Amino acid sequence: MATEKLKFQLYNSLSKQKEVFKPKIEGKVGMYVCGVTSYDFSHIGHARAYVAFDVLYRYLKYLGYDVTYVRNFTDVDDKIIRRANEIGENPKVLSSHFCNEFLIDMEHLHCLVPTHQPRVTEHMQQIKDMIAQIISNDCAYAVDGDVYFSVDNFPNYGLLSGRKLEDNRAGERVAVDERKRNPADFALWKAAKPGEPFWDSPWGPGRPGWHIECSAMSAEYLTHTFDIHGGGMDLIFPHHENEIAQSCAASSESKVNYWVHNGFVTANDEKMSKSLGNFFTIREVTNIYHPLALRYFLLGTHYRSPVNYSIYQIEIASEAIFYLYQTLLDCENAVQSLSEDARANVKTAGISALTRECINKLHTEFETKMSDDLHTPTILNSSLQETLRYINSSKKQSKQQQLSTMKSLVDLEEKVREVLDVLGLLSKSSYTEVLEQLKDKALRRASLTEEDILHSIEERMIARKNKEFSKSDQIRFVLAAKGIALMDIGKETVWRPCVPVQGQSDVSAQSEEPSLRVQQTNSPLESAPAAETAPTNPLPAENAPAKPLAENAHSVSPVEE
Repeated sequence: MATEKLKFQLYNSLSKQKEVFKPKIEGKVGMYVCGVTSYDFSHIGHARAYVAFDVLYRYLKYLGYDVTYVRNFTDVDDKIIRRANEIGENPKVLSSHFCNEFLIDMEHLHCLVPTHQPRVTEHMQQIKDMIAQIISNDCAYAVDGDVYFSVDNFPNYGLLSGRKLEDNRAGERVAVDERKRNPADFALWKAAKPGEPFWDSPWGPGRPGWHIECSAMSAEYLTHTFDIHGGGMDLIFPHHENEIAQSCAASSESKVNYWVHNGFVTANDEKMSKSLGNFFTIREVTNIYHPLALRYFLLGTHYRSPVNYSIYQIEIASEAIFYLYQTLLDCENAVQSLSEDARANVKTAGISALTRECINKLHTEFETKMSDDLHTPTILNSSLQETLRYINSSKKQSKQQQLSTMKSLVDLEEKVREVLDVLGLLSKSSYTEVLEQLKDKALRRASLTEEDILHSIEERMIARKNKEFSKSDQIRFVLAAKGIALMDIGKETVWRPCVPVQGQSDVSAQSEEPSLRVQQTNSPLESAPAAETAPTNPLPAENAPAKPLAENAHSVSPVEE
């Protein structure tokens, strides 16, 4: 159970302020998050939402709570029916297919599987029972097989969004239904149209409206009163506003203690939406970038702030992941280089005061920032980076194979892994496998093969041997422009992914001894390879830490479904 000394604060959209989290039942948390409408591949706006709530889920578990996490699927809806008709597919088959594709995306993004993942089509009885109760409580009415919620009979309508009924100007986006008592009334049940899927009901054959499904399923799995309800900011109105109204109309005990919403996504500072054609599916991004890079990018902005997707930012995130896993691999290799007897002695060795201070600082800042409304950017860009730099400085001492240094590396790695696990950035694959995956993605983006790069390395070695330094520089610049950095380590040249370097011009033939080249840097943004003689523009370090991702602070338009 969560400790008293660590007070977890969560921003509540209902009160418009951060509040100390206090669950309904001590030690237990009930959380419902609105899921996808399954008619197409999910886009990175969806990734933003479900990564954010996955981190919340993970952190609640880290604090010791027993969490029941419910995330639904809308598998019957106007959009599903329309798409199915367009391609000549059965709506049920179509929605089932994209439910499964969504689950694949979530697995790739390291999102934990929720406790329950209910589908609308499997909860028709609960939905009809709730509608009947709302009608019985005089907050809904039936007209020609349709059932509408009566906003006039629910005085608290607008509590979450702050909107007043007169603000809801009817007819702006859809034609006004003259059968409604108030233009703002919304559908709980829709009468069946020819060729559409339907279910029998007391009001005639039909299917649920969009909003009622979440009220019914959250009550089914979490009761009418639970702790957290989440979703994107675009759901505050009308979806969540309508959920509150119909849930309270069905049961006077209905209450959600914390309404939590994530910010929007833009693409190159422009509203991302399907109507504008500038949205990217999760699958499109993860086909060329590692899923961990996308997750890291999303966590680089506070979950309530808007996040701007750009190739440049995802490149930075990709390099940050490479740096992180290369550091962990070096840690692992340093310890494994010891003899078996020495490794056994490492467990009982002491660590330096500086190492203990570094570990304690990461632990304290991690919990402090996460408990302050899940402030992930500060962790990624500050405390975690400091620890990784400390590891890289410590591993230089490991050549003497001092047991205390090795013990320090073991303990540092363990603490970093704990932080990464809560953030969902710890892969089940080995460090080496993740690095190879990152390199494979970089090759794909560069339209190169490993053999192409090895051939370029060989050409460069010959050019350097012949003192054709201008040619060897050009080889490096060409590769750097494609996101491939060459590094000389001793007598060996290796390559790693880097942020593509743009605008490199041909270099002059000025040359000096290669030993003058600087090989260490503090930022992957310095991954423009220097001319063979220019120490002012250094090569990227083998483990260059990432530049912090920008934390956007201004509101933008939501991602459209």
